[in-house]
Formats: sequence, C-alpha cells, structure tokens
Amino acid sequence: MQSPGPLSSKLFAAAREVIPGGVNSPVRAFRNVGGEPFFVRKAHGSRIEDVDGKTYIDYIGSWGPNILGHAPVVITNTIHEVAKSGVSFGIPNPFEVEMARTITEWVPSVGKVRMCNSGTEATMSAIRLARGFTKRDLIVKFDGCYHGHSDSLLVAAGSGALTHGEPDSAGVPKAFAAHTLVLPYNDPAALEALFAARGEEIAAIIVESYPANAGLVFPKPGYLELLSSITRKHGALLIFDEVMTGFRLGKAGVQGIENLTPDLSCFGKVIGGGLPVGAFGGRADVMDMLAPLGPVYQAGTLSGNPLAMAAGLAQLKELAKPSGFPRLEELGAHFEQGLRALLSGKGVPHRIHRAGSMFCLFFTDREIVNVDDVMKQDLAFFRKFFWGCLDKGVYLAPSPYETGFISLAHTEADLDDTLTVFEEVLAGI
Repeated sequence: MQSPGPLSSKLFAAAREVIPGGVNSPVRAFRNVGGEPFFVRKAHGSRIEDVDGKTYIDYIGSWGPNILGHAPVVITNTIHEVAKSGVSFGIPNPFEVEMARTITEWVPSVGKVRMCNSGTEATMSAIRLARGFTKRDLIVKFDGCYHGHSDSLLVAAGSGALTHGEPDSAGVPKAFAAHTLVLPYNDPAALEALFAARGEEIAAIIVESYPANAGLVFPKPGYLELLSSITRKHGALLIFDEVMTGFRLGKAGVQGIENLTPDLSCFGKVIGGGLPVGAFGGRADVMDMLAPLGPVYQAGTLSGNPLAMAAGLAQLKELAKPSGFPRLEELGAHFEQGLRALLSGKGVPHRIHRAGSMFCLFFTDREIVNVDDVMKQDLAFFRKFFWGCLDKGVYLAPSPYETGFISLAHTEADLDDTLTVFEEVLAGI
C-alpha cells in the first residue's frame, strides 16, 4: 500500500474536515484497498493526471460515462457552444426532445421516456411508477445488484455498500425494507418459489440486466427470459436497470443483445456525455401514468437540461458510426485475449468476465454466478495487485466489486502497455 503524492495527501486532509470521509461518493475513499485516494487535476483521452503530476492509463472513465475517453473534442465543443446560450432553463428545450426520440428509436422496448438527473433518480422513479401502475407494493431485487441509494432499493446492495461490508444502510426504516424482497441472482428455483407464494402482491422485478456493481456477473442461459415470463404471468412489471450497460454494449444495451422486452428501463451515464443525467422509459401505457397525465408524481428542476442532453447526443452520434460499437468490441476482445494468456501463463487463479468494453477480473478459480462467488475471491491478492498497478501508472477501480471500462480513446498500445504492467506487478506479488 502506497500513499498518494504530497498534494493529494494535503487535499484529502482538507477534504476530511469539510466532506464526510473526504469524498462525495464512498467507493472513492479507497476503503477496500487501504490507503488514501489521489486527486485528479486533468484528463484527456485514455489518461488522467493527478495533482502531483503523475499520469495513469484510466479504466474507470468516470465510472462508465466517458465512453469516448476524457475530454473528447466533440463533447467539449458541444458543451462550450450550448453553454453560450444558457446552461439551464427549467423550460422545455429542443435537445431533450431529440434525446427522447433517439432513445425510443434505439431501444425498441421504450415507447416513451422521461429524463432525470441520475441513475438513482431513474430507478427510484421507475419503482414508484411500477407500484402506481400495478397498484401493488412489493418489489423484487437481487442480492448484489445495486440500483442507487433510494430507500426502497438500498437493501442487500452491491457496489459501495459492499465495499464497506454493509449491504444494508442505516437510516432505511424497516417498514420500507419490508416492501423489497431480495433473492439470490441466477437462482430460478428461488424466484419461482417466491412468485408462487406472493406473485399477486408483487409490483415489479428490478434487475441489473448484467449485474455490474458486484464485479461483472452474467445471467445463466434462460434466466432473463424467466424473469420476463414470470412477471407477465403474474401481472408484475419487469424493470431493466441499464444505467451502466445502456448505450455502452450497443444501441439497445443488454435487452438488444438478449432480444428481450422489459416493461421499463433505466438509463444514465453514457447518455449525458459525462454530465449528470438519468432517464427511465418503457411501455407508453405505463409511462402515461406519470404526472401531468397520470397520478404518479415525478419531477426535477434540472431534468433534460440542455448541456447534458446536447453532450449526450453528441456522444451517441459518435457511437452510431461504424467506428463506434464495433471498435469497442475489438478493443475489449484484444484486451481479454492478452489478459487470459498472461494469467494462464502465470498460473494465477482467475476468472475474466467481459461484455464489449466492460470487463472484470476476479482472482479466483471458482465459477462466478452471484455475489457470494464474488465475495470469495482473493481480496488480499487484489489489494496488492491494485497498488502495484497504480504505482506503475494504471488506474483500476479501487474495489474488487467494480467493473472496468475501455473507451474509444484507448488504443491497442494502451492495452498492451497495461498488460506489461500487469505482468510486472504479478511477478512481484
């Protein structure tokens, strides 16, 4: 474990005096790897530079939104031009209409969509809408799936909550948590038993289509299809949380890959071009339950703000080019192939999960099918690996429960340099 540079240490000490834990989101605190975080001064392309002048190849990309890399000209120019006409109106603007039209064209399950300001807002609003539409109270989620920090969903959560070893948050009333039923992921028998017992009380299932907040976990064959069929059978709704996977794994996200049609979908990250954003959409008859048409209230002062909408549209247009999603798949495949060869050659127990430009490396030889498997990897080995990579200029997520991201700014040379660093670090562990 190393300490950051002197200026980062000074800033972190100052931050702890005025910000709880010194950070504005828990995973940034490096709690799961020990030590202190560094502070970023600037970033460009595939690299970030800390306040002490050290440069890193970055595999976080602001936790997913920066799919074109850091500070791409198409985004910065768009923000600059749009900002000259105003950064927020609280009044409808043309960019939000174009964004809504783009989402409904790219994602066949979405008939109508509403913008908000974060993934947490999107999932929270989708849950309220599902309850209002079905007139039922119970929600089903899966252990290890993280859907933001709203009270209904911060139950047996993954991501930052797991990093702190606290899958439930203080401050969530037991009465709220009682309306959220938690199941193990990839367990058809548990799902069927629950719906047999309480199916008529359940408003919706919410699921990360590919869980990516407790590592990157894939559904077993037929599992997502079961979620779809069992909700239809019992009159519940199926909500796909595609905040991470939406518009990163293709135009229609996981539902496009798996050829599925959820009732509601939640989005964020990529559609904001790096600015705060969220969206939820789905069947028109369900969405029309929202105010001002229906009785389900949802609102947001900055929802659909012109900067985020314009930046997101510029990013989506780049991804729609032949050099967009196919190129991300090329880069992801190149990295995966090299990583598998390296780890197999070194005899390091491992599992590598990758979908397009998303990847996760688990230091274990066990099959990964749910959060329990993720938790049983070699965490001590991960900590040594993380700090070794950081010391040599490669920034991975400071937690073994997070997914890595490749951007269009990464090159094969970046990936090969990263693999060289991996090899050097492994030799020293």
